[in-house]
Amino acid sequence: MTADSDVVAGFYAAAQAADAAALLALLHPEFEAHTAPGLPFGAGGTFQGPEETLTRVWGAVFTEYDTAPYAETWHETGDGLVVVTGRYRGTARSTGRPYEAEFVHLWRVTGGKISWLHQYTDTARWHEALSPA
Repeated sequence: MTADSDVVAGFYAAAQAADAAALLALLHPEFEAHTAPGLPFGAGGTFQGPEETLTRVWGAVFTEYDTAPYAETWHETGDGLVVVTGRYRGTARSTGRPYEAEFVHLWRVTGGKISWLHQYTDTARWHEALSPA
């Protein structure tokens, strides 16, 4: 793995530990996130900056789900893009229903910090876990 992939790996470790401070420490001050439209609780869209993303994306998700992303494959492009595929695994807190949703994350690292994320995920799985059985 390259140094950029090591930084991205730190994101997955922090997310699995639900460590907000560690997540913030990894993010570039000009971090930009593009998350899957259709994510529940307003977590889908474009978000600017570490604090907004932590609050409106990860905070919203972790409030409603006991969940984390688990990386499965890593690909690095010649221009520094880190592409990670994997699965979110967890449980909706309101229903207790488990879910698993595939993802693709595209990452950019600038100056040793994560500066950009584009997330693709199966949002239907997230919503299904919120529905009573």
